[in-house]
Amino acid sequence: MVWLEAILSVTMVLSAAGGGENRYGYPVRAGIQSKMSSKQLLKVGFISLGCPKNQVDSEKMLGLLGQSGYTVTGDEEGVDVLVINTCGFIQPAKEEALEVIRRALVSKGRGRVGRVVVTGCLSQRMGAELGKEAEGIDAIVGLGERDKIAGIVAEAVRSKRYEQPALYLGRRAGTVAKDRGRLLIGAGHTAYLRIAEGCNRRCSFCTIPSIRGRFHSKRKAEILSEAKELAANGAQELILIAQDGTAWGRDLKIQDGLPDLVEELSEIDGPRWFRLMYLYPTGISDRLIETIAESPKVVRYIDMPLQHINDGILRAMRRSDRREKTIALIERLHAAMPDVILRTTLIVGLPGEGEGEFAELLEFVRWARFDALGCFVYYPEAGTAAARMDRQVDDVTKRQRQEAIMLAQQKIAFELATARIGQMLDCLIDEVKPDGSAVGRFYGQAPEIDGVCQIRSGAVKVGDFLNVRVVGSHEYDLIVDPIST
Repeated sequence: MVWLEAILSVTMVLSAAGGGENRYGYPVRAGIQSKMSSKQLLKVGFISLGCPKNQVDSEKMLGLLGQSGYTVTGDEEGVDVLVINTCGFIQPAKEEALEVIRRALVSKGRGRVGRVVVTGCLSQRMGAELGKEAEGIDAIVGLGERDKIAGIVAEAVRSKRYEQPALYLGRRAGTVAKDRGRLLIGAGHTAYLRIAEGCNRRCSFCTIPSIRGRFHSKRKAEILSEAKELAANGAQELILIAQDGTAWGRDLKIQDGLPDLVEELSEIDGPRWFRLMYLYPTGISDRLIETIAESPKVVRYIDMPLQHINDGILRAMRRSDRREKTIALIERLHAAMPDVILRTTLIVGLPGEGEGEFAELLEFVRWARFDALGCFVYYPEAGTAAARMDRQVDDVTKRQRQEAIMLAQQKIAFELATARIGQMLDCLIDEVKPDGSAVGRFYGQAPEIDGVCQIRSGAVKVGDFLNVRVVGSHEYDLIVDPIST
């Protein structure tokens, strides 16, 4: 969950509702009275859930709300409208989103929140059904209606709906929405740069194509323009994101276009680091490897979701990669960049995964020695091909397999962290604490998902780069001291 920390100094005046209702147009429960005056600023709270792609949507909506004259805050109560941007591509994400929505609806019933507007992937996936699972939502907004959020919020405040939510579920556009004009969540020295939307790969377990639609590349000119805007606002690290980053340009008749794109981005003044996320393994070409290896700005960090290593399971997943090619790719990456950081995600418990297939996956993890790894249990998501397969794996077995993978990876990660003691690294500072210590990341640590560098002291500020020496480790984190100059 990401909470907005900034408050925009912008205003909108709204007349209060009268009679036996609170100023939001809802009946006031016994003992609860509105203390708000008849005219005051319209205050919009915002909660952002989910992945970096969702965060970009949140930042764009925050920018639009601010430009339209709303006071925007991260407060969950005491707001006229609470906007919740949801994730919903797997069951745990759906459950988290519903928990947040229901908590907001309780606050609304107590007169502490005016309207509740729900946007994002769960809205897109469930549509009107979301209003039945969480009664009291005022508006349900699909992904294609993102840029209309300011008007939707205004309509929600004017309306006096008591039963059915307003639905804004228009068709998704056949292009990638423009993301300029965002209000960044956080300090702004690190920012996400979306280069594409949707996915054409029909993995049997995945709901993303049905939620986000077909793959569409953002035009290069738009990407460069947005990158320059982020750089002008102080971004030192730009993180390129998409559902399938290596596919950028294919729909524009550009083959293997990602290397050219990152080369042009690297020429932009300002950012020191460019990080590539969500690289489909079969799309990682020799040219892309060479581009990363030779670039002074693109960090040697490869995030490639493999999901599995057994060929039978990969076929069941409808993945195009296979064991032999994956192993060869890992060896090529290490040969081209001995200091490369490899991150992956895996899924255990897909229908048909027996003890043999799982043992093969576990042995592969021990061989590959990934710097970072996330392992998820398979969830039979409605509408996916895998949900209809025979030989479903029971939940207990899936959890046991997940634990085995993560314990094996933990041992590897701790060993790799210990092996870094004595190394010198450049850290990007993310946080400075009151006691003078700080938190940063070296190139091998992506924000939010990887470990960090714990800096014991040093006169630094957020967004600075600091040369440090690793003096120890604590679990997944590195303990570092500044190097005197």
